[in-house]
Parts: sequence; structure tokens; C-alpha cells
Amino acid sequence: MNPNQDMSILSLILHASIPVQLVMAILVVISVISWTYIFSKRTTIKRTQRQTEKFEADFWSGGDLTMLHHAVATHRVEHGALARIFESGMSEFLKGRKSQPDASAVLEGANRAMRASYQRELDTLDRHLAFLASAGSVSPYIGLFGTVWGIMHAFVGLAGMEQVTLAVVAPGIAEALIATAIGLFAAIPAVVAYNRYSHEVDRLATRFDSFIDEFLNILQRQVR
Repeated sequence: MNPNQDMSILSLILHASIPVQLVMAILVVISVISWTYIFSKRTTIKRTQRQTEKFEADFWSGGDLTMLHHAVATHRVEHGALARIFESGMSEFLKGRKSQPDASAVLEGANRAMRASYQRELDTLDRHLAFLASAGSVSPYIGLFGTVWGIMHAFVGLAGMEQVTLAVVAPGIAEALIATAIGLFAAIPAVVAYNRYSHEVDRLATRFDSFIDEFLNILQRQVR
């Protein structure tokens, strides 16, 4: 080990042992994927929130629900998750009212249709959150493994030296610690994003659930 070795970050990475470099590469890949999901999930949730607010404004404006249903059915993607939940319930309600004389059965069918649509929308919103959670919990341990391996490699290299100074030890220790630093760099944004997006998805789920109950009350008054 050369005590006069360049101590820049890039040089330390390039001179690290192969296992440590592999650990760093894995962490960089995890970080890139995490940031991709962070930005895409942010876009998805913000779009869903805007679409939900717009649909709620249209729904509670007092307009004709049949016309609103037709508009949503024609452009399901543009109207958003809550509109699709409404469309599935309204479609089932209209079908059931024509073929089913029992009002409770009609309402139950509409409720089941909306609950199924509700679950599909939540599954879409939850997509990739599990990866962020895993990246946030596993990355520090992967980095720690690289650090432990790097320190072991450094001390094995020092075993044959008669005189060991800090200048000799420092490069090997620094190489090893970079793995932990990269692990934390990958983990912290993933944990923050997971916590924030999980909270926002839960808030949307509550809004969807409340809308289903309120819409069922409206349908119940129509079948009396």
C-alpha cells in the first residue's frame, strides 16, 4: 500500500479491492433506480391529487351524474383514479337497476364494483414503494459489508509490514468507508421518499373511501 497514494474520492474508489468496488457498483445501481422511482412516483401522485380535486369539484357541483358518467367513461385516463372508481360504480348501478328489482342488491353490486376499482387504483399508486422501502433498509447494510471487507483487506495488506503509520493505514480505511457513505447516500432519499409518498397515498385512499360511502348514499336515495 502506497502511503503517497492520491486521497481523492475517485482515486480511492479506483484503488479499492474488487469486492468493495462491486458493492459500490450495486449501491450506485440501487440509487439510480431509487431516484428514477422517486421522480416518477412524485409525478404520479401529484397528477392523481390534481385529478381527484378536479373530479370532486365536478361531482359536487350539482350537475347531472349521468352526463358526468358518460364524460368519464369516454376519457377514463384523463379524469383520474377517483373518476374511474365513480365510473365503475355508476356503470354497475345502471346495469343493476335495469336487471335487478332488489334495491339492496343493486347497491351491493355498485359497492363491490367501486371497491374492486378502488383496490386497483391503490395498487397502481403503491407500485415501486416496496422497492424504495427495501432500498432504504438494505443499502446501509450492503455499504457496511463493503466497509468491513475493505478494512479486512487493508489490515491483511499491513500484516507483512514492520512499521505501520497513519499514512499507511489511512488510504485503506478511507477506501472502505466510501462504501458506507454510498450506502447512506442510496438509503436516505429512499426512506424519505417512501415515508412521504406512503403518507400521501394513505390520504388519497381515505378520500377515495369517503367518496365511495358518500356516493353510495346518493345512489341509495335514487333507488327508493
